[in-house]
Amino acid sequence: MNDQFHRTALLIGQDNINKLRNRRVAVFGVGGVGGHAAEALCRSGIGSIDVIDGDIVDVTNINRQLIATHKTIGQSKVDVIKEYLIEINPNITVSTYKLFYLPQTAGDIDLSVYDYVIDAVDTITAKLEIVSRCKTLNVNVISSMGAANKLDPAAFEVADIFETSVCPMARIMRKELRDRNIDSLKVVYSKEKPVLNEKPPASISFVPPVAGLILAGEVIKDLIKA
Repeated sequence: MNDQFHRTALLIGQDNINKLRNRRVAVFGVGGVGGHAAEALCRSGIGSIDVIDGDIVDVTNINRQLIATHKTIGQSKVDVIKEYLIEINPNITVSTYKLFYLPQTAGDIDLSVYDYVIDAVDTITAKLEIVSRCKTLNVNVISSMGAANKLDPAAFEVADIFETSVCPMARIMRKELRDRNIDSLKVVYSKEKPVLNEKPPASISFVPPVAGLILAGEVIKDLIKA
């Protein structure tokens, strides 16, 4: 009998559908990048997703974020995306954490329980904390570099952080990771030079989602190969 994962099973096989159903992935940040990553994971059959974000939906999010509509303004992002993911797959387990992941809040989440961690947060401090702890625990992690101030969705690439170029965020991360004796990190980054250097960052509807979909794709491919 066909089910909602029938077309996916034709591509990757039913055994891999069963494998994904038993995997747990954390998505840190469910904004323009992370929200689309979480949706793609859900539609691919991941059985458990934890979403971590302390933010609420703002009107300025509507131009690019999956969960942002005029109806959801003022609501917790993790609450909104939990409801959305369960509508896609009623059998999924979604756990929510209403917090901004920083050194002082990192102890609230046990990263060792995850099969994969997606870092889609905005700040260097949070990224370094996520990556450092995942590396210490030997947990698979992939990070999104800067997606703001960009116009070319085709400029994203997947690489080790130490093989990146152009991206200002990646440059900072390379230095900070070296200082922490971390010698590898899988990332999604753009080779497009920033169109602007706006603060707050400028953004558009069709760039951050692409980064999120690539992140999810890498997670799915890695998990079915494991």
